[in-house]
Amino acid sequence: QLVESGGDLVQPGGSLRLSCAGLGFALDYYAIAWFRQALGKEREGVSCISASGRTTNIADSVKGRFTISRDNAKNTVYLQMNSLKPEDTAVYYCAADILPLQTMCVMTGADYGYWGQGTQVAVSS
Repeated sequence: QLVESGGDLVQPGGSLRLSCAGLGFALDYYAIAWFRQALGKEREGVSCISASGRTTNIADSVKGRFTISRDNAKNTVYLQMNSLKPEDTAVYYCAADILPLQTMCVMTGADYGYWGQGTQVAVSS
């Protein structure tokens, strides 16, 4: 089971750190991705990190503002979000799966079989 946390209401320009914890299974061998879905919009890949931690990808819409990282000792993946904008408002989901290479990560939802329940991020003044 994946459990996200850290979502909140924040003012534009603020920061949040989302966490994705693995409950009942170790994330060490799993690539992890963050997705988000705003009301009335399609799900969007935000960032991903390979099982090895050596490869990360980030969507152009959040590049320079969001950073993904993982702490296998804590069995948790983080999404640090800075300089938040109203358009970042969405439900954020983490997803996990074992990909063909430990150095691989993708931001395609269909490649991930395990999903969390989501955490709401709202950016508003």
